[in-house]
Amino acid sequence: MVMATQPFSVMPGLVPGIHGIFSMADASVDRRDKPGDDRLADPCPTLLRAFATLFLLLTLLLSFPALAHESRPLTVVINQQTATHFLLTWRAPSSIDPRNAPALALGAPCTEQSRAMEGFTGRALYECAGGLEGARLSIDYPAYNPSVSSLVRVLWKSGEVSTQLLPPETTRWRAPAPETFSGVARSYFELGVKHIVIGVDHILFLIGLLILARTPRRVLVTVTGFTIAHSITLALVALNLVRVSVPAIEAAIALSIVFVAAEIARGNKNTLAWRRPILVASTFGLLHGAGFAAVLGEIGLPQTEKLTALFFFNVGVEAGQVSLVLVAFAWLWFVTRARTVANKGAATPMPELATRLAGYGLGVVSAYWFLERAGALFA
Repeated sequence: MVMATQPFSVMPGLVPGIHGIFSMADASVDRRDKPGDDRLADPCPTLLRAFATLFLLLTLLLSFPALAHESRPLTVVINQQTATHFLLTWRAPSSIDPRNAPALALGAPCTEQSRAMEGFTGRALYECAGGLEGARLSIDYPAYNPSVSSLVRVLWKSGEVSTQLLPPETTRWRAPAPETFSGVARSYFELGVKHIVIGVDHILFLIGLLILARTPRRVLVTVTGFTIAHSITLALVALNLVRVSVPAIEAAIALSIVFVAAEIARGNKNTLAWRRPILVASTFGLLHGAGFAAVLGEIGLPQTEKLTALFFFNVGVEAGQVSLVLVAFAWLWFVTRARTVANKGAATPMPELATRLAGYGLGVVSAYWFLERAGALFA
């Protein structure tokens, strides 16, 4: 899962340090393209600057503490022990105040047999004479709701796994019947979409690729390359054909965003990343696919519908990506239209400064993620 982004206010001295990552960037950010200078030519300045502006807005939003929600969920597992007995276990993220650790319980038709809680974890054994279907799971925080999502898994004796990601405001949930094909397809499709929507690191990497691609045709080719690459590693890792270190993959994903940010900040259109963004998308797409598989590793795949769950999770991820691209182009249309109206019908490109600032803003966020994840890797 993606680690929560911390507000810039808690990172004193980080921004000057990140400046060294982009030490090769040209100090003259307001220079104009010279006639005949292909290195500085911008074939689609309005598209590039619009994406850059969107980048800046995302970075500003991430800097507000109120928007920096904890992205690691409360993990809940309901494990079927016998035909009528179920073991409920849970683990809350360590970011929650220990005095506000949640208490979980199953309602009718289940009756509690035993309970034990310690710190952020707890377990309770229930007898459900009529089966688990319809039993209500309640999640209660003693003081306040800390805005944490809940990942609920039901492990059936048949090997099937039912999974549901609950939004922070949902603290009541009814247990389902064992999954069917359609239920697995719908559930994992929704999980794939939600992972992209809440995965800020994947969002920023994708928008960085859009800035490098610049034109609609190159955007299509670049996103296709990213899709093919991450689909390969998603399948290999999720099916346990290849094993990876999740902390190392998370750190490498952050580093991939640092690389894209450096290219954007330098603004040298003659580099391989600017000329062939599909190579960047395909190479780093392999890392992001392993990151997607790590999410599936936490959720689990149903034993009887593994391929179904994997396929529809990937389809959900693609649907989320397509939605983000459409939003980006809608933003492009809005910015282009607004600037045209403001200039009385004459469309003018945004200043080069917007692109450079987008690169620096992305670099600050991603470099902090890398340092945080690398620290966790060697802790």
